[in-house]
Amino acid sequence: MVRGRAGPQAAGPVGELSAHALVGRGPLLEAARAQLAAGSVLLTGPAGIGKSTLLSALAAEVTGHRILRCSLSQTEHHLPFLGLIDLLADTGDEILHTLPAPQRAALESALLRRTDPVGERDGLSLRMAVLATFRALCASGPVLIVVDDAQWLDAPSAELLAFIARRARGLPLRALVGQRTGAGGSRPEPRLCPPPVRAFDVPPMTAAEVTRLLGELELPRAVLAKVHRASGGNPFFAVELGRALAEHDGPLDPAAPLPVPDGLRSLMLGRLLALSSGARRTLLTACAAARPTLALLRGAGRPDADADLAEAREAGIVAPGEVVRFTHPLLAAVLYAEAPERDRLTVHAALADVVTDPVERARHLALVAPGRDAEVAATLSEAAAAARRRGAPAAAARLGLLAADRTPRAEEETGLRLTAAEDALASGEYALARGIAEEVLAHASIPAERVRAWIVLLDSGGQALAELDDVFPRALADARDDPALLAPLRYRLAWRAWLVKGSAPRARDEAATAARLAAEAGDRRTEVLALTKQALAEFHTGRLEAERTLERALSGPQDPAIRFDHNGPVYLRHRHHLLHDRLEEARAELRSLTYAVRQRGAVEDLFMCLYGSAQVEIFRGRCDRALDLAEQCLRLAEDSELSRGPAWCAVAFAEAAGGALERALAAAERAVAHSEDDGDLLFLPHSLHAAGHIRLLRGDAAGAADALRRVRRLERGQGLVEPAMRRWHADLAEALVATGASGEAAEVIEETRRDAVRLGRRGVLAVLDRASALVTAARGDLDGAVEGLTRAVETLAASPYPLEEGRARLELGRLRVRMDAPAPARESLRAAHRVFTRAKAAPWVAAVTAELDHLDVGAPRPAAEADALHALTGVERRVAILVADGATNREIATRLFVSVKTVEAALTRTYRKLGIRSRVDLARLAAAHRTGDTT
Repeated sequence: MVRGRAGPQAAGPVGELSAHALVGRGPLLEAARAQLAAGSVLLTGPAGIGKSTLLSALAAEVTGHRILRCSLSQTEHHLPFLGLIDLLADTGDEILHTLPAPQRAALESALLRRTDPVGERDGLSLRMAVLATFRALCASGPVLIVVDDAQWLDAPSAELLAFIARRARGLPLRALVGQRTGAGGSRPEPRLCPPPVRAFDVPPMTAAEVTRLLGELELPRAVLAKVHRASGGNPFFAVELGRALAEHDGPLDPAAPLPVPDGLRSLMLGRLLALSSGARRTLLTACAAARPTLALLRGAGRPDADADLAEAREAGIVAPGEVVRFTHPLLAAVLYAEAPERDRLTVHAALADVVTDPVERARHLALVAPGRDAEVAATLSEAAAAARRRGAPAAAARLGLLAADRTPRAEEETGLRLTAAEDALASGEYALARGIAEEVLAHASIPAERVRAWIVLLDSGGQALAELDDVFPRALADARDDPALLAPLRYRLAWRAWLVKGSAPRARDEAATAARLAAEAGDRRTEVLALTKQALAEFHTGRLEAERTLERALSGPQDPAIRFDHNGPVYLRHRHHLLHDRLEEARAELRSLTYAVRQRGAVEDLFMCLYGSAQVEIFRGRCDRALDLAEQCLRLAEDSELSRGPAWCAVAFAEAAGGALERALAAAERAVAHSEDDGDLLFLPHSLHAAGHIRLLRGDAAGAADALRRVRRLERGQGLVEPAMRRWHADLAEALVATGASGEAAEVIEETRRDAVRLGRRGVLAVLDRASALVTAARGDLDGAVEGLTRAVETLAASPYPLEEGRARLELGRLRVRMDAPAPARESLRAAHRVFTRAKAAPWVAAVTAELDHLDVGAPRPAAEADALHALTGVERRVAILVADGATNREIATRLFVSVKTVEAALTRTYRKLGIRSRVDLARLAAAHRTGDTT
């Protein structure tokens, strides 16, 4: 279960596009920012895509430049030299007076600073005057030209800017230009921009980004999905649609057409009304169909469809292709919304007669047959089942609700609604599911129906079960003594015992009770789920019967509905493989499961398959693949109502393995915040482990120890002893050694080793050997530590865990540096570098590279450092060495793959610990160590 509150959304008033248009624009801004540091930037895209906001954001970041701006409009397009007047509005006479008289006269005339007009004979003088003016401006410092809506730049100004751009070589002159492109239009030429220039198409927003853009409106997910489709990801259009929805009276029906605001309606209608009435009728038929082809349109009563579509293509309303596609979704939305109801009904009736897909036919029938009708209801119900089978639970939920509205049999209506609610759960539309369940509870009196509705409410809460504590006693009261009703509730009490109460043993007992009740009631589905939950709790608590319980869940008849459920035994089997270091088997299990789940369409199941796959790929040393899977997790969580905690946790571990540590730590902190906000004690230790692991890699041993000690306390409190489920133990021991708590580290290692030996966890034991060697080194037995690390390297080299092998080789190299053995140290470090490079483990490659750099530049040996630098953490020591070698903070940040702020913070701590005040003192100290002079 990974559902919960989605967390905070975008702040600020929804109506202000400028406050939101940077949502999801980070990568584009980063790329444009990098280009602007060396050249010019051209931003292109359709109206409303956010070019102006991006332009403003980029210009606001520029410092040390004279910024010349012009912002243009269509109504001023015909006014000559207006763009030039805007750009040079603040250019004073002190520059103009340096120009030769003919040039000055031409420029002053163009700028309307004198009354005589610019004539044809003054054209060359004007060009040379403008060029001389820009050269004079650049002589006093770099200049940035900012032109917004360049498509409306008057022709004379455009020609002058192009003239300057062609002759700007050698000048500190750059341009930042935004220019509109039309539907299907070609990219504008960057002639206004001094080279080198790079053009960026501003992309539409994703569904998740539009959700964040409109976050404060708290619209149902299905409605937000429609806004995204209707707006085409255009932020201006999305905000306008959001305004209309915010002003809409009454409940929002996700199946109804969106209310299109007047401004957008007028914009779109102007293009549509230019078409003939026949073309509009054909397009109305097209926008009512799921997959409108020419043959379908002809069959639906549009014999001249080919001519009508040609007319629409000529007008830029639809794109070429076999299937009719509108060039912008809002064109279809406005056409459908503005059509008279009788025309819409006629179109749907015609389509119902010609379409062959049962799901689409049922939708058309429902729209043309209002009122209760048993035949229509049966058709809709059958279509919902068909949609469910083909992996479209969202469509099944909509069709099921329509069937409930149409059925004349009152005794069937509640069941149809509850089935629709369960389909909504499967599709990730939890708000819709909750609304249906609450509606059923308001009038239902049959215990089985009420309990089923309570279960929908509980399952829609996901990780945030703490908020639903009052539901359980009411649901149990409705269930009374009926085992068939009690079993699924007891199963969910098992989740609550762990998620909310933090007790795995109690969760195990509740799950066992649920399995017994389900078997008594003949409910094999609930029995299998409960046995799987029981096995999971037994694995975590180190009970040897866990494998037998899992076998009970896997044996016997399997309900197809839960075969691919992430709470079912097939999913748990991959985790069982991981306990025994069978990574390839775990990967194969998940790949097969993921393929099936994608076909089935259950959002939460797919999320958990991706989450598990990301973890397996990190173990396998496929860090690039893990990053991709973690990003898929996050996008899936953002596109649905899944809890963000697990998604950010997946991103944190993947970034720590193969990405950037700054992003990794930010993701881990968000994961912790979401898990704490949801009251989720099941995923909180995962999130804290991520935070501790990343802090350790960044050199913040104290911060790592704090986070990982908290993990240890949480797991002890929950009764968890299985060391191979969450492998944080060696990280904690390493952090403790680095902070001087080697005794506590030894205690952690010994305690974990006992459980690992008892349970046969060889992979865990190999990693503990590495940590144990660090304890040995901290106690002064360096030779014993070398022997221990050598054994760990040999064991891990034969294991399926390349990152752990690389870490052991890295520590062996560091230890040999400390022992003043540069040749063996370099050999170990280079071997670690090869391992990490193959794994594409960027942060680890950076750590090894820093160690090799220290050897290559003759850095002070750690044995000497121990006299004065023993109190420094790993990152502080590396920063100190590079400072002593004369590197700037920015150079150090680039070398170590950290931010400049991290370097500054490390230096501040170093000065405090060593009792020094400056970089000079630090360099002197390092030099003294190099010569062996400690005076």
